[in-house]
Amino acid sequence: MHAGDIAEQFPVVTVDSPALGAARMLAEHRLPGVVVTDASGHPHAVLPASQVVRFIVPAYVQDDPSLAGVLDESVADKCGERLGGKKVRDVLPKHLLDVPSVDADDTIIEVAAVMARHRSPLLAVMKDGDLKGVITAARLLAAALGC
Repeated sequence: MHAGDIAEQFPVVTVDSPALGAARMLAEHRLPGVVVTDASGHPHAVLPASQVVRFIVPAYVQDDPSLAGVLDESVADKCGERLGGKKVRDVLPKHLLDVPSVDADDTIIEVAAVMARHRSPLLAVMKDGDLKGVITAARLLAAALGC
């Protein structure tokens, strides 16, 4: 089995897409992340849902999680507002700009090695320089385990 055999169509956003729209798509479709493309449609980054969560939680709460217990619901309700007016490029940290990708002809074990090395919830599948689909960690596990 090869990467192209298990690649699936997956939502993609551009670096200039609204960050709030990308966050809503992640939440509504319960996605582990999305591939972010540049203006020409080539993969630029992977935006994990966990990174969006990290962006909306104030830094002082990340530094001291015990503060989360003393904040009221009005603060929680406003967390999403931190994404307002931002573009996807604004929530992408530098370490996520290397898009983990595999060739459509790569074997499942090659795909697993790339995913493990990059610790990414998904990989872009490329064929002749074009994005052909995405492989999620769940999809890879299902293929490897014969599920």
